[in-house]
Amino acid sequence: MLARRGDAAAFAVLVRAYQDAAFRTAFLILRDAASAEDVAQEAFVRAYSHLARFREEEAFKPWLLRIVTNLALNEQRSRARRIGLLERAGQLLSREPAPEPQEAIEADDEAAEVLQALNRLRGDDRVILYLRYFLELDEREMAKVINRPPGTVKSRLHRASQRLRQLIEAEYPELRGQND
Repeated sequence: MLARRGDAAAFAVLVRAYQDAAFRTAFLILRDAASAEDVAQEAFVRAYSHLARFREEEAFKPWLLRIVTNLALNEQRSRARRIGLLERAGQLLSREPAPEPQEAIEADDEAAEVLQALNRLRGDDRVILYLRYFLELDEREMAKVINRPPGTVKSRLHRASQRLRQLIEAEYPELRGQND
């Protein structure tokens, strides 16, 4: 297979041949066109980066659709977690009195500064922190997403957290204690 040997034009032929099947598969799971397009595109990126694992004696389409399905199911689980988080937050908000306007402004400012600090980190540090703290994945789930052993995930998460803490201490001293 030419694509497996690094021929980008050969891979482009595969993309054209299977992009509709990839989109339809993702759409059947997600029921959202924009998300299905994102998942299909990510599946082709993953397929390209993992072509060395593809066995030439097998058909490409089932292999690709397995990647699409896994990504779509991950997206679906992630959505369910986000919805659950929003529901829990809504329940908490309905029980708690509304914050004073000044407190809400300060909380928004702090959140913006934490996001600024996060965005200044290296890409792999940002990803690992997003997976853990924004998507609330456990180490096993994170390992599957980034295709690394759980021990590697644990050490990367620890190092990324340390780098974020150091950045906050150096650049955002008013946030000290907010990320502990």
